[in-house]
Amino acid sequence: MPRKPAEAPDLIVAVIGAGAMGRGIAQVAATGGARILLHDTRAGAAREARDFIAGMLTRAAEKGRMTTAEAEAASARLTPVSDLSELAPADVVCEAIIEDMATKSALFAALEKVIAPEAILASNTSSLSITRLASACTHPERVAGFHFFNPVPLMPLVEVIAGIRTAPAVLDHLTTLGSRMGRTPVRVADAPGFLVNQVGRGYTIEATHLVAEGVAEFACVDRIMREAAGFRMGPFELLDLTALDVTHPATVEIYEQCFHEPRFRPATLMGQRMQAGLLGRKSGEGHYRYDKGQQITPPEAPMPGFKGGRFWIDQSLPDCAGQLAQIVTEAGGEIDSATDPGAESVILITPLGEDATSFAVAHGLDATRSVAVDPLFGFKGRRSLMGTPITRPDILTTAQAMLGHDGTPATVLRDSPGFVAQRILACIINIAAQVASRGVAAPADIDRAVTLGLNYPNGPLAWADALGAGRILAILEGLHRCTGDPRYRPDPWLRRRAQLGVSMLTEDTFPA
Repeated sequence: MPRKPAEAPDLIVAVIGAGAMGRGIAQVAATGGARILLHDTRAGAAREARDFIAGMLTRAAEKGRMTTAEAEAASARLTPVSDLSELAPADVVCEAIIEDMATKSALFAALEKVIAPEAILASNTSSLSITRLASACTHPERVAGFHFFNPVPLMPLVEVIAGIRTAPAVLDHLTTLGSRMGRTPVRVADAPGFLVNQVGRGYTIEATHLVAEGVAEFACVDRIMREAAGFRMGPFELLDLTALDVTHPATVEIYEQCFHEPRFRPATLMGQRMQAGLLGRKSGEGHYRYDKGQQITPPEAPMPGFKGGRFWIDQSLPDCAGQLAQIVTEAGGEIDSATDPGAESVILITPLGEDATSFAVAHGLDATRSVAVDPLFGFKGRRSLMGTPITRPDILTTAQAMLGHDGTPATVLRDSPGFVAQRILACIINIAAQVASRGVAAPADIDRAVTLGLNYPNGPLAWADALGAGRILAILEGLHRCTGDPRYRPDPWLRRRAQLGVSMLTEDTFPA
């Protein structure tokens, strides 16, 4: 087992489900040289899928991505079949049907009566337990996850997921097959949401919690995560693209499977907006409105003009203090270099994981003149600032005007522990650390999967190294201390590496 090498020229792969995912899987498998049997319960769907894939291959040839001969050969390897019994010759069966455990289990039970005992049963599920799916099978050792990402021909990642009883040879076979199909395979242990969908929850759930708490509006959060953190899409643009009726139920499923692990706690606001029908692009309105498919973004208020001022800068982060001093000087402001701030100076503070109030009180600073500035990304992109609940409006306006004087936008937030970017990045990194600590995937594979599967600008563990694991730990500790919410408790795996001063990509030496 398996009965034929994954590289075999006569390998037969059956794909069940002729929707977007099934079509994509069949296309890359055919391009990889395997013979494909396409099946769908809807009459005519498999033939439609074959014709659709053939058209896609023809267009790829016209654009020079493959030769005409290669496109025609791949198309010729696609065979629609109308009955499950016709899948008997398959060496690997990959299902891409509805995301429902009972339906998938019934399909696998039916397939076991048809296919050879050595044939592999693979599921493209994005959130259901492979172990549970396999438990209903006579041969659970041949069941594994083979999770592709949409659109399959463009997304280079495939997660190869091991259930508790999956045979190592099955995982080796699917890993090789994934490479043959032109994907980058990453080995993952069975866990709720596997790897990519676990880490991705930190981005969208935490962003929604932020808005629900009144820290910032949807567009504001998106601007910060794009222009300060470097994400290609803001979390709410992403949610509108994937659709809330897909994302929220998957989030709830992961939360339930994790026995209510607080790090995956769904945001009530996300469920409410789904119930209201604000699903995203496909419904014409989500976190944004859409006109003929074009996103309508609320305009940003113009930056106030800087009229001068005196600024005292917190020195708890010396590198950040120096950068802020340069920004003040270049804007034409004055630096208050006294040990304690003068009576009229704007007090600039740089908390990690704390709100402006807690930091000002802890350091004995005048809360009516204190303005916190997010130091996480060093002020090169969009800047974030927040006052305490009693910061004078003129002080806040002066600080915003000064920070935006060089043309860099500066966003004012409501006082909150960790601003926006700190909270979201820390949650992403903390979940990635949890994935590593549970042995779901190796550290390097976590970063590889996240960059390929989610298009993040960095892998979360390498990002922690770049920002400083000690700072990420400080942010999580501050968030946990200020809120008391266990979703911010630092994972011990992260804490140990921060304390030791080693890379977050460092694997344990145990066992030897």
